[in-house]
Amino acid sequence: MKPILVATLVALAATLPSPTVQAAPKTAKRGAATAVNPPPAQTPADTAKALADPDRMALQSDLAWVGAYNGLINGEVSDRLVAAIKTFQKDNGTKQTGVLNPQERGALAQAAKALADHAGWKIGFDPINGIRLGLPTKLAPNQSNGATGSKWSSEQGQIQIETWRQKDASLTLAAVADREAKVVGRKVDYRTVNPQFFVLAGVQNLKKFYIRGEIKNNEVRGLTVLYDQATEGTMDPIVVLMSSAFTAFPTNGILPADSLPPRKLVEYSTGTVVSADGAILADRMAVDGCQSIIVPAFGNADRIAIDKVHDLALLRVYGAGGLKPLATAPAATKPGVTITGIADPQSQAGGAAASSVQATASATSAGADGALQPAPGIGFSGGAVVDSDGKFAGIALLKPAVIAAGNTPGAQGASPAPPQATLVSADAVQSFLKANNVAAAGGTGDAKASVLRVICVRK
Repeated sequence: MKPILVATLVALAATLPSPTVQAAPKTAKRGAATAVNPPPAQTPADTAKALADPDRMALQSDLAWVGAYNGLINGEVSDRLVAAIKTFQKDNGTKQTGVLNPQERGALAQAAKALADHAGWKIGFDPINGIRLGLPTKLAPNQSNGATGSKWSSEQGQIQIETWRQKDASLTLAAVADREAKVVGRKVDYRTVNPQFFVLAGVQNLKKFYIRGEIKNNEVRGLTVLYDQATEGTMDPIVVLMSSAFTAFPTNGILPADSLPPRKLVEYSTGTVVSADGAILADRMAVDGCQSIIVPAFGNADRIAIDKVHDLALLRVYGAGGLKPLATAPAATKPGVTITGIADPQSQAGGAAASSVQATASATSAGADGALQPAPGIGFSGGAVVDSDGKFAGIALLKPAVIAAGNTPGAQGASPAPPQATLVSADAVQSFLKANNVAAAGGTGDAKASVLRVICVRK
């Protein structure tokens, strides 16, 4: 480099400010890395909480079906849920992480579905008390009515399910629990009572039992499940699911179609003869899905017309003689009425006698069905209703006591619960008969002579 250039650069450098150099902290050591705190590891509970609420409930339900989870199916994440996941993983020989990978979740869902299908699991309701419950319809296919509720049982009685209710102005949940615990032969191994519900479980003679009761106002509605100890491997998980499905007092709302009561293989109802040539009025739902409809002493009947608005069906038997049609000319209905029908054979020791019960009819808005209180027994649906003057008032239909979803009873704008028994008015009956060319002329005023048992046999 030339001397003059070097001198110039040196002079320029002397005019520039010196760079500032910060001393390293005294605690820092040369070459040491900057410390960074790693994020905390996600726990199995965190993973479960990240699921949508319906997915968490489905997970609890599936784990209950395989016998790994014993708790409320409510979507809440708990140590019990994580432990159940690990139990399922252990039983299937996979690593117990508490978090299901997609393959494990699919295997769990498939196993649960197979068990539910085998049991015939349905969400339905008790047609007498309106209790919503889950039922293993294949394990307990026989349905009947008890003193205060409905019963379902297996063929040999190894499994018995019963709903019940008690009502009294001075009733307390603790008193009902004490009374249930003291039933002869019961040994209570588990008991919990709180202001809303109680649960009892234990052994009754040679069976296991589970009882749940809930209170509202002055009424307690409950569920009792009895099952042979030999069936506990199947029934213990089902009882867990039944406990969560049990709703003693459903909130106002219409249940979805797949929540309708399980249809019985053989269902008994009443038909009202409306013409001498074999026309019979019946409950549409009672004769729905029948492989055959039988009117004892008159043979098979054909369903020739239905009214979906009022749930009426028109049946016809052919070549029948001696039928006594009821006079069905419309008349002004008075509140006090008589319902005539044929009770379920289990209610009358296998008999088929016609009987009558008293009720009060309350009209609703024009064109709508009225209400009947109290509701008659099982088998009366399709029965004839006459007023205090013996005039035809309509047809009685039994309907489940289901109330509309999303409405709070007593709240402004809430829909009232549909009545458990409805009255299809004489005017509605006449319109239906006229549309199907059934004349209303003549007929007897003796309702007992005009009602027949109708038997629906399903596949």
